Amino acid sequence: MTLIPVSDVELRERIRLNYHRLTTGDYYAEEHIFSPEGYDWYGDKEGRALLAFASHYKISGAVAPCMEYLLSHLEEHLNEQGYFGPIFGREIHEQQLSGHSWFLRGLCEHYELFGDELCLRVLRDVTEHLYLPLRGRFAAYPIRRDGAGEGGVSGSQIGEREGWILSSDVACAFMSVDGLSHVYRVTRDERVRELLDEMTDTYVAIDKIALGAQTHCTLTAARGMVRMYRETEDKRYLDGAVRIFDLYANGGGMTATYQNLNWWGRPDSWTEPCCIVDSMMLAGELYRLTGDEGYRTLAARIFHNGLASAQRPNGGAGTDSVVADVDGAEDTLRLQMYEAYFCCTMRLAEGLWYANANRDILAARVTGEVTRQGRVYADGDILYAEPSDGAEAYAETWAEVDGHRLAPLVKYYKMTDEAAHTARQRVLFD
Repeated sequence: MTLIPVSDVELRERIRLNYHRLTTGDYYAEEHIFSPEGYDWYGDKEGRALLAFASHYKISGAVAPCMEYLLSHLEEHLNEQGYFGPIFGREIHEQQLSGHSWFLRGLCEHYELFGDELCLRVLRDVTEHLYLPLRGRFAAYPIRRDGAGEGGVSGSQIGEREGWILSSDVACAFMSVDGLSHVYRVTRDERVRELLDEMTDTYVAIDKIALGAQTHCTLTAARGMVRMYRETEDKRYLDGAVRIFDLYANGGGMTATYQNLNWWGRPDSWTEPCCIVDSMMLAGELYRLTGDEGYRTLAARIFHNGLASAQRPNGGAGTDSVVADVDGAEDTLRLQMYEAYFCCTMRLAEGLWYANANRDILAARVTGEVTRQGRVYADGDILYAEPSDGAEAYAETWAEVDGHRLAPLVKYYKMTDEAAHTARQRVLFD
C-alpha cells in the first residue's frame, strides 16, 4: 500500500476558488446578504454565510468584508425576541429551527474567534426564546408524513401536523442538534443539554429510512452529537452518532461514488455537497474518537471521490446524479444543478477548512493496480470510472482493465464550465 497525501496544490486552489466565489458573487454581497422578505428558511442564509466567512478566516486569516457588515446590521433584521422570522407561538416551524442552527453555528464560531459580546448576546437570545421553550415537544415529532416524495433542492413547507409546520427536507428540525451543541460548548447552559438529551434520544430512535429523512440533516445532527460527546463524555451521544453514520454508510444513504442520496429511499433524487461535507467530517471525527480504521478509510474516500465532482469551476458547489446499482439510480455521474449557491457553496467552506486541518487522516491508500473491489473498479481508496463527453480530457491518469479504459473520478473544479455541463463518468457495476 502507498499513501497518497492530500495535494497542497489542489487544496489551495479549491480554497482560493471558494473564497473568491463567496467574496465576489452578488448573492453574498453586502446589499444582498440578508434573506429577502418571504424566504422561509429563517436565519439559514445568514448563518451559513457567517460560518463560511469564519471558516475561511480560520484557514488563512482572510476577513471577508461582508462578515463584519452582516454583524453590524444584524439586529436590524431580528424580531423582538432576537431571532429571524415570525414568532409562531405554539406552532413549531421546522425550517426556522433548521435555519437557526446554522445561525447559531456562525455566531458561536465568530464568538470563539473574536470574543465579541454581540454574538454572545444574540446566540443566547436565540437559544432562550426560540429553542428552550420547545423542551418536551421533540419527543412528539410527527413521524407520519403527507407529501412524501415531494421537495426540491431547496426544501419547502409541506403542511402542518400536531403543531409542527413540516418541511420536505424531512426531519430538518433535528439539524439543530449541531447548532445547540455549539451553544452548549460556549455557554455550558444545562437547560440546553436537557433539550439536546431529548432531541438526541428522539432522533436516534426514529426509523429514518421509513420516514424518508433527509440525509444532510441527519448527518448534521450526528456531528452535533459528536460535539456533545466531546464536551460531556456522555456515551449516549457517541452511540447515537455511530448508529446514524453506520446506517448512512451501510443502509442506503451513501452512493457508489461516496456521495449521498438527498433522501433515504429516493435514488431518483440527487446528491448534496452539504451532506458530502458532513459525511467526511463525521467519519473523520468518529475515527479520531474510536480509532476504527474503517472510519478513516471512508473519510479519505469521501474526500478523494465524493468531493471530486461536487466543487464547480466557479468555486461553488452543486448537485450530481445519484450513482448506485439500484432501481431508480444511475450508473453515470453527471452534473444536475450547476450550483446550489444558497446552501452548498457556503457549506463547502467548512468542509475545506476541515480537509485543510485534517489532511493527515485524508491520505488515500493505493496499491498501484486497478481491480474489482466489490461491484466497482478501484485502486485502494480511489474509485475508477469510464469518462466521456469531455471528462476524458481532464483525466489525471489511465488504467486499461478488462477491456475498459478507466480513470479516477475527474475533479470538476479543474474543468471549464462548458465541460462540467457535458461531462459523463460511468461507474462499471459488475
